[in-house]
Parts: sequence; C-alpha cells; structure tokens
Amino acid sequence: MVMKAIRIDASGGPEVVQWQDITLPPPGPGEAQLRHTAIGLNFIDTYHRSGLYPIAFPSGLGLEAAGVVEAVGEGVTLSVGTRVGYCWGPIGAYATHRNIAAAMLVPLPDGVSDEMAAAGLLKGCTTEFLVERCGKVRPGDWALVPAAAGGVGLLLVQWLKLAGATVIAVAGTQQKLALAAAHGADHGVLDGSDVAAQVRALTGGRGVDVVFDGVGKNSWESSLDSLKRRGLMISFGNASGPVSGVDLGILARKGSLFATRPTLFDYYATPEERLQHAGRVMGLMASGGLKLAINQRYKLANAAKAHEDLAARLTTGSTVLVP
Repeated sequence: MVMKAIRIDASGGPEVVQWQDITLPPPGPGEAQLRHTAIGLNFIDTYHRSGLYPIAFPSGLGLEAAGVVEAVGEGVTLSVGTRVGYCWGPIGAYATHRNIAAAMLVPLPDGVSDEMAAAGLLKGCTTEFLVERCGKVRPGDWALVPAAAGGVGLLLVQWLKLAGATVIAVAGTQQKLALAAAHGADHGVLDGSDVAAQVRALTGGRGVDVVFDGVGKNSWESSLDSLKRRGLMISFGNASGPVSGVDLGILARKGSLFATRPTLFDYYATPEERLQHAGRVMGLMASGGLKLAINQRYKLANAAKAHEDLAARLTTGSTVLVP
C-alpha cells in the first residue's frame, strides 16, 4: 500500500522535513500494521532532526503514536481492530501507517482516547519512571521542576503531588506559572530570576531533595544550586541545549550531590516493563488522576511548523499531530 510519511535526508532545521509518499509492504513475522490516528510531538523528535541525537539517514521521525491494528504478521496474537499505542520507537511514527514489532505495542483501555495516548504515553511514562523509579520520591520531599508548564512538566507536577511532594515550579511567564499552579504546584518561580535564591528562601535555606530538569544547559547551574546537601539532580532533557564539559568535582563542592542522566528506554526495556508501567500510566489517565492538557493540534503534513513552535516555546502542555 502507499502511505504518507515525514522523512528527512540530513540533519538540520525544520526545513529538512519532507512529506512523501512511501510504499508500505505487508507486516512481517512478529509485526503489526497500524493505521495511525494520532501522533505525539516530543522534544526528542527535534533532537533527532537537528542531529543532537545522531540517527542514520534517510529516516523518519517520531517515537510515539496511537492507532488501530489493520493487519498482522505470523506469530502475532493482537486482533485486527485493536486500539494500541506505543512510545518507545523505533523512529517512524510521523506516518499515516506503519509496520512495527507487536512487542512494542500496548492495548489502549476504553477510558484512554487515541489522542490521549498519543499526547501522553511518552510523557506519562517518562514522568512515571522519573518520579517513581529514578527519583524515588517520598511523601514530604521537596521537588523543583524547571519548564513546569511544558508537556512533561505539567505531568511531573501532578505525579509529584500524588507522591506527596511539595513542588516548586519554574516557568518563563506568570501565565505559565499559573498553569503549573492549576495542576498542583505549591510554589512558582519565574525563569530568569535568581531561581536558586528563591528556592532557598522557600525551603528555609535547606534546598530541594530532587530536581527534575528537562531544560539542560541554561538551568544546570541554578538546578545544582537549588539542591540540598546530598540532593539528587535528574537531568533528563536538553530543551536549551545539552549539558557538556561537566567537572564532576562540582558535585562535591555543592554538597556531595548525586546526578543522573536517565532515558525512558532503559526504564522500559522489556515487554513486561512496558505493559506493567505503561498500564499504571494509562490507569491514571483513564481515572483522571493524571490530567492531560492537549493544547495544540497540527496536521501531520505541517510537522515542520509544529517543530518551529515547540522550539520557540510557543506551546504549552501536549501537542498531537493528526494524519
């Protein structure tokens, strides 16, 4: 069959994004053929496009989507017509259809729409592993969330509150701080101010137990300076550029700090992990315990514009691309 997909032949800006006709063969052994109904937009997509995270060319884009199984290959037990989602790749979700290993798919419960899954599965699973299994947040902990009005940021605020933490949100405008507060943040600090000094004031000089930093280069120093002695720095994204040239001694000088640079794929490495932990994420989404703000929708053919707006910080919450 002939389907439409986003392809890139080289790294670069949004101008390298191409909308092409692609011939899709029948699914092979262990594969399912999906018709995508909604596709997630994530910062990692821009990293793959720009070359920050190197990929082989030519390539598709996108790691996350929801859709309907339309055909299956040998050995696949999923039924045609099953609604499914995925957020672990491989790259190629920016497409109307695709073949993908059935082991990468999770069935969607009735309470989770296709758009909810595409907008929230990657961000929700990222949030789950960051709070529960990487940060191991406990009731009474203090947590700092830079870029708290973004897609992952708003989910982090909510999950941290479910875990019993006190949350300090950082965002670039008062409107974004208000959005974080509406999702449960206890305190708000404007980006560009002396974030660490305000965090110290809010915590009585102690600092926070953990920072969930998806911003990267621009917030690295202030995030470290916001931590308590033996606090944990979780650097999980590069929205402002990667953190590089780090002197490990800085962790000692700032209070015997811990630091980690985790990825989703190491915490969702097996089918069992994907089903268990994604199941918890979708259960919270279905019950309303984890609220998704789908604030932007773009036609899939306009993916380049979506990338421009994401990089310019013109979006809030989550965004979906519609085939």
